[in-house]
Amino acid sequence: MNREEIIMLVSDKLRLIRTEAGYTQDKMAEIIGVSKKTLVQIEKGRVLAGWSTVVTICALFRETETVQFLFGNEPLEVLETVAREGIDYRKMKTFGGRIWWREVARKNGFILQQNILSKHFRILDDKHYRVYSSFDEKQSKIRFKELTKNV
Repeated sequence: MNREEIIMLVSDKLRLIRTEAGYTQDKMAEIIGVSKKTLVQIEKGRVLAGWSTVVTICALFRETETVQFLFGNEPLEVLETVAREGIDYRKMKTFGGRIWWREVARKNGFILQQNILSKHFRILDDKHYRVYSSFDEKQSKIRFKELTKNV
């Protein structure tokens, strides 16, 4: 999944996200920081939302079924992974990947997982803090080996 794919997915589902949240076009436009005209154009498929608008939508509506269906239970992690591809993260607490995640490997207290929806990878430490995320399987496995051999 890349930035363009995320923009297309969210743009395509914007009307559904808005109606699920119970907002009028006027109110939704105000919340996400675009004009009503722009919102209408996005909803009708005439233009795509910009990256910052997509990030805003996913952040503010991350609990909606539609956003969770698109990206799993941690949509902001998907966006952050795309925005900062292949970068180690400040440690961030997760729920441990009980839902939406497939365990790829476990060693020395670290877990390598793959998201079943977005297909991105992440590495968690023994307390379920996320220490790395990437869409690149090879780089994720390399980083996992680096982390597990130092323990």
